Amino acid sequence: MTPFPLHPGKYALRAVTEPAEHARHVRDRYPGATLSSTDGVVLLYQQDVLEKTVNRYPCRRVHWVRGELFILKRRDRQVAVCGGFGLGAPATALVLDQLIALGARRAITVGTAATLRTDLSPGQLVVCDNALRDEGVSRHYLPPGSHIKASQQLTYALAASLRARGVDARRGPSWTTDALYRETSAEVSRYSGHGVLTADMEAAAVFAVAKYRGIDAAAVFAVADSLVERRPRREQPEVAAALHTAVEAALGAVGPAKVRRPQGDERATG
Repeated sequence: MTPFPLHPGKYALRAVTEPAEHARHVRDRYPGATLSSTDGVVLLYQQDVLEKTVNRYPCRRVHWVRGELFILKRRDRQVAVCGGFGLGAPATALVLDQLIALGARRAITVGTAATLRTDLSPGQLVVCDNALRDEGVSRHYLPPGSHIKASQQLTYALAASLRARGVDARRGPSWTTDALYRETSAEVSRYSGHGVLTADMEAAAVFAVAKYRGIDAAAVFAVADSLVERRPRREQPEVAAALHTAVEAALGAVGPAKVRRPQGDERATG
């Protein structure tokens, strides 16, 4: 069987192109361009969520990365919010690498996911603490493996920020896949049987890039669809409301304050 990536041990080799080149190019045009003064970055995928977020806070747009990047002032701190760069692992990994090269040290990805369970309904929030690596990007950054974990500290902070807003989100693994229209019932049955809660398109790549570059990353999803009980797609106001809550929680969690791990927090992921 042909290996992937094709070149053996690629993850340990130095790349020809580096995101630092992009940062130097940006600073040639915009001297002083940096994200090191921000608490971190929140990655968004829905344009309406991005627009509502940036309209809620004083902000300025900067043209430093692919997509739309804003520096928000929230209370007495600054947080970066980035969207408009596309969907899926490759697009997200590209922009995250650029953001890290500009100084971002924490990242939280906020999006939608499909549930693999019958006990998760539209609008419920799921904090992803572990992602199955069924996409291609992560294998260019890390040794072969079936899954990758989120930052524990940032995940705890995210869960705590949600609880502070009255949301006791589920927490557990997600299945990250590039092939939205090739998700099969055999996979759904297998992964749900192992406690996987959702299917998404970005988490494993975000966690892999973050681990490779030495930053913290976490993820939260609003359940928007089901791979168990298929039904015609429709607009769901509860999903939009959940995404708004998730963004607010992410903005609060991405800051540098350390959150102590609660006792008895080893909850089942099923």
